[in-house]
Amino acid sequence: MSDAVEALTHESLAGAAHGFLGRSGGVSEGLAAGLNVSFAEDDPAHTAENRRRVVAAVLPGARLACCYQVHSPDVVAVTEPWDDGARPHADALVTDRPGLLLGVLTADCAPVLFHDARAGVVGAAHAGWKGALGGVTDATLAAMEALGARRADVAAVVGPCIAQRSYEVDEGFERRFGEADPANQRFFRAGRPGHAWFDLEGYVAERLRAGGIGRVAMLGQDTYAQEERFYSFRRATHRGEASYGRQISVIGLR
Repeated sequence: MSDAVEALTHESLAGAAHGFLGRSGGVSEGLAAGLNVSFAEDDPAHTAENRRRVVAAVLPGARLACCYQVHSPDVVAVTEPWDDGARPHADALVTDRPGLLLGVLTADCAPVLFHDARAGVVGAAHAGWKGALGGVTDATLAAMEALGARRADVAAVVGPCIAQRSYEVDEGFERRFGEADPANQRFFRAGRPGHAWFDLEGYVAERLRAGGIGRVAMLGQDTYAQEERFYSFRRATHRGEASYGRQISVIGLR
């Protein structure tokens, strides 16, 4: 594992300070070794140092804001960071204030970063299957519009998440998506009896396109398959490991 913090970026978000981070460059040890940013999975001192390194790597001097994620479609407009114990229960953040770094934590779920360069508005969403199906990306766009963004001017990038080849689900899961919209069947590939393989990244990207935004991109990075690079809840579960760590994706206005 590298000693340097790795922050993946995309040209669609070039006007904003941003990064999709993984495991490299952190001080955590054990199963969560690396740049773990979850206080629930580590020594709080390690997590605090890792978060400091995230800010230093992406937007030095910024203040980091993260919510208490609950797999919901709820969005918070951020004007000031809050104490960790006072984090709102939500799964997306938006702001038009420079110097704030919005962060979402993931370990297989899809992080989505948004930017309207013309309006000066950014957003970050945690899109697990439940939040994605419930409309967290749609709600993020609506919250950005409330701050002056225009959908046609918004760029969004889906970051590292579990890929279809790694994401086996049961027929009940598949049925839930089909009942929401029969067209969702295109995001499932048949597997062993009673199971299928789900394309979370593709589904989230299509929800973004359907939302009418100007540009949608995907990084195409599989968190499950890249153990040295990313944390993965499903990989840890398959191995019976007690913890798994979480990576962070961040965006802010300079």
